[in-house]
Amino acid sequence: MAESTEITEVPSPFCGIGTDDLGIQVDGNTLKVTANGCGVNTPLFEQALTDTSPRVNGVETHLEAAIAKAAEWLRQAHLPVIGGCATDVNGMRALLALADRCGAVVDHMNFNNTRNNLLAMQDSGWMTTTLAEVKNRCDLLLVVGTDVETFAPRFFQRYLWTEAMFLDEPNQRQVIYLGQAPSGDAATSPNGAQAQVYECAVTALPEVMAVLRALVKNRPIHAPQVAGISATDLQAIADQLKAARYSVVTWAAGAFAFTQAELTVQMLSELVKDINDQNTRCSGLPLGGQEGDQTAYQVCGWTTGYPARVRFSRGYPEYDPFLNDSRILLENGEADALVWVQAFNTKAVPPVTHLPTIVIGRSGMTFKKEPDVFIPVGTPGLDHAGHAYRMDNVVAIRLKKLRDSGLPSTFEVLNAIAESMLG
Repeated sequence: MAESTEITEVPSPFCGIGTDDLGIQVDGNTLKVTANGCGVNTPLFEQALTDTSPRVNGVETHLEAAIAKAAEWLRQAHLPVIGGCATDVNGMRALLALADRCGAVVDHMNFNNTRNNLLAMQDSGWMTTTLAEVKNRCDLLLVVGTDVETFAPRFFQRYLWTEAMFLDEPNQRQVIYLGQAPSGDAATSPNGAQAQVYECAVTALPEVMAVLRALVKNRPIHAPQVAGISATDLQAIADQLKAARYSVVTWAAGAFAFTQAELTVQMLSELVKDINDQNTRCSGLPLGGQEGDQTAYQVCGWTTGYPARVRFSRGYPEYDPFLNDSRILLENGEADALVWVQAFNTKAVPPVTHLPTIVIGRSGMTFKKEPDVFIPVGTPGLDHAGHAYRMDNVVAIRLKKLRDSGLPSTFEVLNAIAESMLG
């Protein structure tokens, strides 16, 4: 029996904020978080390793047979869709190579959320910052329509309530929640100062942000309140933003579940620019980095010139953030095969479809409908080393191998399928 091993300074591929200080106890194939865990990382690290054999039509088989069957389905397909796209850098490189070979559409599972950010950035640009800048300079954090501690439970501990290079008293930083209240007390400073919270419906954020932007620009507002928030309170927020030395406005585009949410992201981006016209500094911080989304966009960007939603059916990459939506292609019958790549999250299963379905996924997935081919793969940062980008896109985290599960990597499986297609 293998001896239990304690590994320290373990980086996480799951949380998106670059957590790299976890303590992990390794006992064979069992992992236990012993230090610095959280509600996001702990369950994903400690998930049991279950099925390790590939299946074809629900029957266990050898890896070579599963790869051959997957290649057979893709050779017959005219427009396959590769969805999920949750993997590391090498896995995404292999995914794009396979898409190029079989003329597939590549669509990350989080792209509809990210599209709100991309459309705003492409239309008018934005000014964003990094996690290091937040840690070392931010003295006022404005959180818009998002519960940061649910998204990343250790965000405040690692980047706000900690020592900073350019702040004498990091505990004096201010936090304002606009729209949604925090679910816990992570935003409360170590000296007990609580976040200011101004609640409103998420769907009311467009008008609230429009008024806040007008106040920052010193425009008169005659309405006494907007969406239940008094104009006096919004004026106080505007004054605090203008008085701060380095404020940061953060949001998660996926939380804006209403029509034309990209216009609200654009308004947030323009608000940041307006604040910078007031003889102070301000930057945006769009939240992301989970399910390998930033990794997928980075690799797709440097490989094709486009962030995602890329189609290779004409022999070259074509980008369209709407027409290349995998769900629409599956629903209207344009696609004729589905490849689902998900190396991180067993709950993120593919949509149910009558089309041939190939799943390259994490061990332990439970399906409503058994895929035609299921190949369990190792998780980057647990079963093999790799690289993954954190939410601010400036750091590729070096992921460690923690155990010998015997599972192949996503890169190995996708590369093998692409080579088998030539046979």
